[in-house]
Amino acid sequence: MRDYLLTLCVTAAVTYLLTGPVRKFAIASGAMPQIRARDVHREPTPRLGGIAMFFGLCAGLLVADHLQNLNSVFELSNEPRALLSGAALIWIIGVLDDKFEIDALIKLGGQMIAAGVMVIQGLTILWIPVPGVGVVALTSWQGTLLTVALVVITINAVNFVDGLDGLAAGMVCIAAAAFFLYAYRIWFSYGIEAAAPATLFTAILMGMCLGFLPHNMHPARIFMGDSGSMLIGLVLAAAAISVTGQVDPDALKIFEGSTRQATHAALPVFIPLLLPLTIIAIPVADLLLAIVRRTWNGQSPFAADRGHLHHRLLEIGHSHSRAVLIMYFWSALIAFGVVAYSVHSASMWIVLLIVALSAVGLVLLLLPRFTPRAPRWAEAFVPPRYRRRAVPEPAALPALAYETDAAQEEPEERTPVVAGVNGVNGATAIGARSRLPDRRKAGTHG
Repeated sequence: MRDYLLTLCVTAAVTYLLTGPVRKFAIASGAMPQIRARDVHREPTPRLGGIAMFFGLCAGLLVADHLQNLNSVFELSNEPRALLSGAALIWIIGVLDDKFEIDALIKLGGQMIAAGVMVIQGLTILWIPVPGVGVVALTSWQGTLLTVALVVITINAVNFVDGLDGLAAGMVCIAAAAFFLYAYRIWFSYGIEAAAPATLFTAILMGMCLGFLPHNMHPARIFMGDSGSMLIGLVLAAAAISVTGQVDPDALKIFEGSTRQATHAALPVFIPLLLPLTIIAIPVADLLLAIVRRTWNGQSPFAADRGHLHHRLLEIGHSHSRAVLIMYFWSALIAFGVVAYSVHSASMWIVLLIVALSAVGLVLLLLPRFTPRAPRWAEAFVPPRYRRRAVPEPAALPALAYETDAAQEEPEERTPVVAGVNGVNGATAIGARSRLPDRRKAGTHG
């Protein structure tokens, strides 16, 4: 665990330190596009944050290669080299898109080529476990198609959710943390070395996101752009592919006993193995909804719009920061809930806790204008918008000259005016009109 933490810290440090110079480079190179109709930020912000994240990935892999406990991952498996090759290709495509706005179909082709590069070097799905059947071996073509599909879906899901400051990096970091706990448990508890690459990939992915988040939180000083969103999506997909298609379920001893017992025991293990996209369920749901919405409206599935989940949160009244925190909450609930259920599926407390937290999340969605206030003793540690504001006493307004004169005059006897007279309404039928001169031009109607 110490080696993984060291790799994570080095990756985060390199990413954090390089983001500042990358921001200056992005400004100098003109990678600051004008604000588009679907954007929520108000000022042009530089992109190319993926450059710092890519070098953080390289630094993490380099450090892990020189650590004694992690060096075996590079000696026994070619997956780290496959990840680096695919990441470099998708990163170059992302950099070109951030600078020149390349076509969506070209990006899709590049994503498929990057996935194919990883498949050629051994990072592919070899088999899938099926409840009640066991392990089903895949042919080379089946494994290749399934791997490419998983990579493309994950990359575009992360890319679609990258619409608010800090949203994509935070959600992927939460997903990587949950995936790290699951992969580390398989590697450490069961002694399965095939799970070590996925554990390393998720640790590096957490470092990339944590190092970039301080620069990307609202208000963001730099965006990761497609060079960053596609990169972290590919790394997350590589971890899912590694732990799904490389770890033999028979080594987990889940097919012991009767068929019913084996199926029940295998259920919590099948959930993360067969459905790794549940870790990024929110981005995938946003992706599917966007495809259905755009196709229904007669648009291209790649056409950009303002109908994503985070845009809907802003439309119902949530602030920028609160919308991001709500998305964080649901991502953490789904990711860690799946992992917790896979570990203790027989515990009813986990199910009840997930249900209770889901109710809390629904309440938060229904309170868009509720602003929490921190207690007095904690005001120094929270942003100003969460502090209690002292209500200033209303200052006495100076009396106007005509009001002073009117006060000195003796009260006049008011003559009631009959309602229905032309030009008199119910509000002025009881008293005299204001003493201010009528500045309206003759012939106009009030």
